[in-house]
Amino acid sequence: MNAPTTTSERSALDTQQRRRLANALRFLAIDAVEAAKSGHPGAPMGMADIAEVLWRNHMHHNPANPHWADRDRFVLSNGHGSMLIYGLLHLTGYDLPIEELKRFRQLHSKTPGHPEVGYTPGVETTTGPLGQGLANAVGMALAEQQLARRFNRPGHEIVNHHTYVFMGDGCLMEGISHEACSLAGTLKLNKLIGYYDDNGISIDGHVEHWFTDNTRLRFQAYGWNVIGPIDGHDAVAIEEATAEAKTSDKPTLIICRTTIGWGSPNKAGTHDVHGAALGAAEAEATRRVLGWDGAPFEIPADVYAAWDAKFHGAKLEADWSARFAAYEAAHPELAAELRRRMAGDLPADWSKTVEALFAKARSVTAATATRKASQIALETLVPALPGLFGGSADLTGSNLTAVKDSKPWADAKDGEAVNYLSYGVREFGMAAIMNGMALHGGFLPYGGTFLMFSDYARNAVRMSALMKQRVVHVFSHDSIGLGEDGPTHQPVEQTPSLRLIPNLDVWRPADVVETAVAWRCAIERRHGPSALLLSRQNLVASQHPDGAEALMARGGYVLADAADGKPQVVLIASGSEVEIALKARQLLADSGVAARVVSMPCTSAFDRQDEAYRNTVLPLYVPRVAVEAAHPDFWRKYVGLSGGVVGISTFGESAPAGELYKHFKITAEHTAEVAQAVLRLFASRHESEDGNVVRSMN
Repeated sequence: MNAPTTTSERSALDTQQRRRLANALRFLAIDAVEAAKSGHPGAPMGMADIAEVLWRNHMHHNPANPHWADRDRFVLSNGHGSMLIYGLLHLTGYDLPIEELKRFRQLHSKTPGHPEVGYTPGVETTTGPLGQGLANAVGMALAEQQLARRFNRPGHEIVNHHTYVFMGDGCLMEGISHEACSLAGTLKLNKLIGYYDDNGISIDGHVEHWFTDNTRLRFQAYGWNVIGPIDGHDAVAIEEATAEAKTSDKPTLIICRTTIGWGSPNKAGTHDVHGAALGAAEAEATRRVLGWDGAPFEIPADVYAAWDAKFHGAKLEADWSARFAAYEAAHPELAAELRRRMAGDLPADWSKTVEALFAKARSVTAATATRKASQIALETLVPALPGLFGGSADLTGSNLTAVKDSKPWADAKDGEAVNYLSYGVREFGMAAIMNGMALHGGFLPYGGTFLMFSDYARNAVRMSALMKQRVVHVFSHDSIGLGEDGPTHQPVEQTPSLRLIPNLDVWRPADVVETAVAWRCAIERRHGPSALLLSRQNLVASQHPDGAEALMARGGYVLADAADGKPQVVLIASGSEVEIALKARQLLADSGVAARVVSMPCTSAFDRQDEAYRNTVLPLYVPRVAVEAAHPDFWRKYVGLSGGVVGISTFGESAPAGELYKHFKITAEHTAEVAQAVLRLFASRHESEDGNVVRSMN
């Protein structure tokens, strides 16, 4: 077979030739899983025919430039079948040599057990937690839709691509599939096309015993166009379904009946081929059945030629570049703005926006809830930062995530671009959709809910951190301070548990100025998400010296100090408890104890500072007490086992906020008492020989 260069030539192969191309995918998966002695060969073997049709005849992509802005996006939501996408990327010409496939699932290879964005060129998102890839795809399709509405002009359609997603039974069993797909239908994301690998098998066996949904009717009820069931091994049927899907004004689900492990004479159609290597004997038997003569990892030259997408991809991008040049000539400002947004750069006048942000924050002197402080910040940020895309999981009026310049979907005219979306009661779906928007490019998404409901969204929050995506999670009602709604809505363990997620910056600001700094840092952070934990109750504005914003950005700083700069005890607090620490400092001063108050709005940002700065803020060998209306264990890393922590290690109660703080002894008086007790302990231990207390603190 010679390398085809046009779509019609790429479609013209006969059934036998196309099956041979699909078999190349099957045997790369079989061989890689055999070499690793672990993996999931069944899904790649079952979906190879679908992949051949999509990737050879419909996908617009350029292997030489995986980041081409107007490429089609492909998401393998059933990410355990990762060898399918690795085989596709290798065969079509991405920088993924056969040696990397031979190193499948090995340390530091470009072929990890599940696809990971940033590791493998051409992988658009990290998948594995089932259903989230599908939700990411919804976010990508939403990003495409909104960019097209904002930037396309008559005669200049420079944003025009599809998002394709493969999914399995597991993706559809996960509840997030309902959250994301229901919203996708409502939003009419017609550039989203999904292929459902309907093979009837999951790890436990035949799904008919636990999954009997009528998927066709389910997706029709969401407002999707549904095609099938079709034979997922019939290239002609797949071609026709894909072509039909591309003409729909709705998102499309193509239900493909397939056989898991297709081609394996003894394991096809069983759960034995789902998550384990075929074994040498069965792999050899499959070679005989499918007439594949090559040795492991050996692909014939004509097969490589038929799969090669480099020439075709380069032409697609070159044609688009020519169209973009014409667009740029006609609409230079729009073109420059699209370039900036897709690059993830901030506007040229960003420093002026920051100045205005801080000036407005400093002008607020009345006691203010930090959720309101966040809205005050957004009043400056939203009009100054096109691409900031907000939303809330049915709590806009509580999270205060919308401002005057927000353009909600609900108020938009048909075809009008928006920058705010009410996600409905879909915390998990919202977080995963935001990840998809960030991955697509062109948007910096933020979304709000109560901190308690971060537990619903948690795995998507974790995925944004794992994928190093610039996403802002706005979590209001951050403590027992929300009051009467009681323990079901009062977060206790959520703040420390979020801090345990690597690469997630958790900000818990104490006033309007700290909230403005938190927003600035979240927006400027290019390689990771941020979570803003905000109060429902009003908080007193602290007195900050000029330039304090730079210190706040370091995550922890000295807010109030001993007169001589040599405190006897350090009080560390965040958020609403900074005010309590300041009052405790005064109580201690009245009893002759010099205390320093350290406000620590972001522990991870503080931990990234150099040792000299950290020691300046938290001096060595000085006793420490932390106060925060959350579970106390996290703070032991700063105060040591012999320091003090004022917190709450039980669930909350239903009562007004002021009563709750007194009930749980999160007060200035109790904080001062704990500080006095710690000082007495240190005084007694100071005379000991081993110095264990000092070492445990540092």
